[in-house]
Amino acid sequence: MDSAWTHTTVLLGEAVGALLKLQEDGAAGNVPGVYVDATFGRGGHSRLVLSKLSSSGRLIAFDKDPEACSDGICITDDRFSIRHMSFCHLDDLQPSSVAGVLFDLGVSSPQVDNPARGFSFQSEGELDMRMDPTRGQSVAQWLAVAEVTKIAEVIRDYGEERFAGPIAKAIVKRREMQGPITTTTELARLVADTVKTRESGKNPATRTFQAFRIFINAELEDLQHALTAALKVLQPGGRLVVISFHSLEDRMVKLFMARHSREVFDRRAPFAAPQVMALKVLGRVRPSVAEVAANPRARSAIMRIAERIVPGVFSC
Repeated sequence: MDSAWTHTTVLLGEAVGALLKLQEDGAAGNVPGVYVDATFGRGGHSRLVLSKLSSSGRLIAFDKDPEACSDGICITDDRFSIRHMSFCHLDDLQPSSVAGVLFDLGVSSPQVDNPARGFSFQSEGELDMRMDPTRGQSVAQWLAVAEVTKIAEVIRDYGEERFAGPIAKAIVKRREMQGPITTTTELARLVADTVKTRESGKNPATRTFQAFRIFINAELEDLQHALTAALKVLQPGGRLVVISFHSLEDRMVKLFMARHSREVFDRRAPFAAPQVMALKVLGRVRPSVAEVAANPRARSAIMRIAERIVPGVFSC
């Protein structure tokens, strides 16, 4: 599907190389096995993975966004399939059946750049922010009824915004005086008028928009479930590769990998054998200076890599 909004895939070669265990020279490869692109987006990672797979290889993609899935069904490759669903449904796959799982978290450029999707404070559009606009409440619908304490909690917890309380009160006051906020620019102006101390080089609405997007799409809850599911479906030696773009996601991924990469002792049974670790952490990768210069949206990306070493033994 052609789109006026394009997406530049971040850490493309590095992510696919880590996922498929390719040599640093980037040879075409003839890699067998089943792989998962848990966040298809516009298919940058998927297309490169397919170019490296053997004829018996297989790639399964997931995406909440129907527009992304429309792009996916245009890939005419019998080794590829795409599912219109959240990556939290990874556990629909068979245990220990997958050689690698890739997550490229966050929002894509076509979602941000299309004003109709309501993700950006830079363009006028309906205040939506749903990854899948066919399901659930939009941000505008939620803000029309949410209590001030809940709004403040969301802004504080998901946006790490120190002015969460005043912003929430301003939103509710505006709702009571003039009716609910319905557009992105209305929300951006209200936040700008409320936040008196601004971070250098950052729009004052950035954290609030991030918070509402994460909340309305249940992004952190889905990620926690999906990481656990990935551990179940990975076979011994299978790779878990996760690219994140903000601290909440990266912290969750880092802690998950750390927790499953060490032996766990039960203090209630000091002489019992420890629970064996399930992952080996292989490191993290940041975009190169050249990539950030070519694509400024890559600047906050962190890619973490781990490998499954013990099937079927892990803590939840």
